[in-house]
Amino acid sequence: MMIKGKIEQTRAKWAWIFIAVPIVYFILVRFYPTLDAFSISLTDWNIVGEKKYIGFNNFIALFNDPVLWVVLGNTFEYLLLGVPISLLLAFVIAYYLDQIRFGHGFLRACYFIPFLTTAVAMAWVWRWFYQPVPVGIINLALGQMGILQLDFLRSTKQALPAVLAPAIWAGLGFQIIIFMAGIRAIPESHYEAAKIDGASAWQVLWEITIPGIKNTIIFLVIMSSIGFLRIFDQVYNMTQEGEGGPLNATRPLVLHIYKTAFDRFEMGMAAAQTVVLFIILLIITVIQLRVLKNDR
Repeated sequence: MMIKGKIEQTRAKWAWIFIAVPIVYFILVRFYPTLDAFSISLTDWNIVGEKKYIGFNNFIALFNDPVLWVVLGNTFEYLLLGVPISLLLAFVIAYYLDQIRFGHGFLRACYFIPFLTTAVAMAWVWRWFYQPVPVGIINLALGQMGILQLDFLRSTKQALPAVLAPAIWAGLGFQIIIFMAGIRAIPESHYEAAKIDGASAWQVLWEITIPGIKNTIIFLVIMSSIGFLRIFDQVYNMTQEGEGGPLNATRPLVLHIYKTAFDRFEMGMAAAQTVVLFIILLIITVIQLRVLKNDR
């Protein structure tokens, strides 16, 4: 009994040692910077001088800034357009790709490659696609079909969807793989029973496939929402001088935080904007979890 007890103590000790590594990581890399951002948001600090405590003045100035509301509108537009479009596309592709047997692995790899491509390289390629004729391949194709060329990144109306398109395309491969894993986790007996009962393809889809991947949908909705709320790389690399233009038409909150911190060196204001982003992410995630789980 004594030997058994010592073995269990040794196992417990090593278990705590291994657990301590990620705990220390999250404390130093995740939790401490988050708490520090809350404290910095209450100061006036230019990154090199001393921090001057000013209370909630940064938040008052922030919500009186008209640019912030434009930026928040852009951020939620990325979210409200990006999440449903990307998930719908990913599900349709995954659903039909799962039924393909010949060349399945090759096709799956083709869809996944954009997810592995660096965002900067991808953004510059798409930026080249959007150029006017004779450089831009998209406008060149439109011209050959007799359609007037589009302004894309130079238009306040077209710029945001133009930036959103490569962002959706970049994450599509990951979502497809997750959807396929969820679909394949559904027991084959469910489909066999539906076939015996004479269920149509639509009935199988709505009654078996979609309910069977409910947890997968919840996971992807939350991850996609966080991704689109934090969109940065595509906007920074595709817009003129990374400003999120024209006229702030594509600037999201994360880029606004970056510009405030490293262009104007207003670290207190940037921290206050980070706190706002954190609260938005928290609220949206909690709402999604409650709504989607209650639907089960």
